Amino acid sequence: MPRQARLDYPGTLHHVIVRGIERRKIVSDDKDRKSFISRMGGVASETGTIIYAWSLMTNHAHILLRSGGEGLSQYMRRVLTGYAVTYNLRHGRHGHLFQNRYKSIICDEDEYLLELVRYIHLNPLRAGVIQSMGELDGYRYSGHSVLMGRVRHEWQDRDYILRQFGKKEGEAKRRYREFVKAGIQEGRRPDLAGGGLVRSQGGWSQVLTLRRKGIREMSDERILGSGAFVERILQEAEERIIKQIRADRSGKKIKEIIRTVCREEGISQAELKGGSRRGRVPEIRRHIAHTLVKDHGVIMAEAARHLGVSTSALSKAIK
Repeated sequence: MPRQARLDYPGTLHHVIVRGIERRKIVSDDKDRKSFISRMGGVASETGTIIYAWSLMTNHAHILLRSGGEGLSQYMRRVLTGYAVTYNLRHGRHGHLFQNRYKSIICDEDEYLLELVRYIHLNPLRAGVIQSMGELDGYRYSGHSVLMGRVRHEWQDRDYILRQFGKKEGEAKRRYREFVKAGIQEGRRPDLAGGGLVRSQGGWSQVLTLRRKGIREMSDERILGSGAFVERILQEAEERIIKQIRADRSGKKIKEIIRTVCREEGISQAELKGGSRRGRVPEIRRHIAHTLVKDHGVIMAEAARHLGVSTSALSKAIK
């Protein structure tokens, strides 16, 4: 059965799982670990990708992130390709380092955000890499230590997660730690490592109960969430594809929008595309960028090319 296209557009919550080819190592020592983490965080900052949780293991990694302006695929390509080149050069090896296709699951934030943070951050403890919560608190290769304030990574959004547990940092950290500790007894959670009906419903018994009641929930292997959430995500994806097809048929539409706005606002296209920050030019550029990307489905890189700025600059402008 052919693989489905990846659901990939800015602002979506993804649980990403990266594995070494044939389950081989993706890191061999602490220098490799620092290299992977540095690239993961550096590219996140450049692309507007928000990272909430992560865990780097010997032969795989988990990342919980919200995709930025360039989308998930561009972010992961830059992280994995760049790291693999560095790793191969350092260790004198050739060929693929990662499985050809990383796994990404779109997740219902309301239902799964905190469960996934806990699941991902407990990976080193479940695998026996460390032996206690005390060790996990200071473990440098998991985002848990960042949330506990033991390690600093500006690219990890610790505030957003801690706010789910309290307004004051001390109280929030205590409650968060208690929440993580309570998850140890749950053991492995295969239901959080993928999408589809069984995982979204929490097991076959729940699915069978729904079927006995005559309830048919919509599902998709690429999505972890309720039937209503799955339906919304697929509908949004279809709408974006339609917009993209329309936008990609010709660059004339993009040029027409830029020309019209410049004429109405009384500025020249050369001034807009030349990167000028004079007067209202930055505000007008943001307006055009938002119109192209949000209303017409133009991909970020294409909009940036027509506006004469970098993709990362355009992403920040829209945000």
